Amino acid sequence: MKCNIQEARFVVLDSELTGLDEKKDSIVSIGAVRMRGGRIELGDSFYRLINPETSLTAASVVIHEIMPSEVSEKPSIETVLAEFLKYCGDAVLVGFCISIDMDFLSRETRRLFGSCISNPAIDIRPLYEWARQKEEQRGSSAALPRQYRLYDVARHFDIQVSSAHNAMVDAYLTAQIFQRLIPILVEAGITSIGDLTKLSDRLKGGDWLFASHNTCSL
Repeated sequence: MKCNIQEARFVVLDSELTGLDEKKDSIVSIGAVRMRGGRIELGDSFYRLINPETSLTAASVVIHEIMPSEVSEKPSIETVLAEFLKYCGDAVLVGFCISIDMDFLSRETRRLFGSCISNPAIDIRPLYEWARQKEEQRGSSAALPRQYRLYDVARHFDIQVSSAHNAMVDAYLTAQIFQRLIPILVEAGITSIGDLTKLSDRLKGGDWLFASHNTCSL
C-alpha cells in the first residue's frame, strides 16, 4: 500500500469486554474515531453499548463501569458489528494492544457473517516502544518513558486523561497518541501505509512487543 501516512484513512478503536478469554467472554462496547493522516475527525465517532452474550463479571464492571442494567436493552453484537464494519470500510485499523480487540472482533465477524476482517491493523504499543528506543539511540534527554499502559503513554505526551474509562474515551486517547507518533515515524522514513504495516509486522516478532492480557485494560 503506497498511500502516504499523512493522507491515509484510519479508524482508531477500542472495545470493552466481559473478560479476556476469547473463547468464553464477549464484547460489551465498541468505540472508534476516524483519522485522516494525523487529523482526528472529532465529529465522526462511533460508540455503541452491546447486550453481551455472556454475563458481565464483577471484575470487568470494576474496570469499565458498565452495569448489566445499562446493556440489557441494548442491541446485539450482530447489529452493532454490522454497523461498525460499515463504519470502518477499508480504513487501516489502529489500537492499543489491538490484538485483543481484533481477536474478539474477528471471532464474531467469522461467526456471524462467515468472513474475516481484512483491514490492516496497527498496534500503537509496539510502535511506542520502537519510538522510545529510537529516542534512546539518539541520546535524547526527552526519551520516552518505559511505562506502556495506555494512560501512562498519554500522560507522557501531555494528553489529558480523565477518570472515565470506556471504549470511546480510550479510542480518543489512542488516536491522540498516534497523532503524536506520526511525525516520529515520518522522520524515521516510515512514510507510507506499506512501510507502517511492514514495521508493525516486523515488530510482532519481538517477545516484549505485545502486552500480556494482565497489562492491557478490558
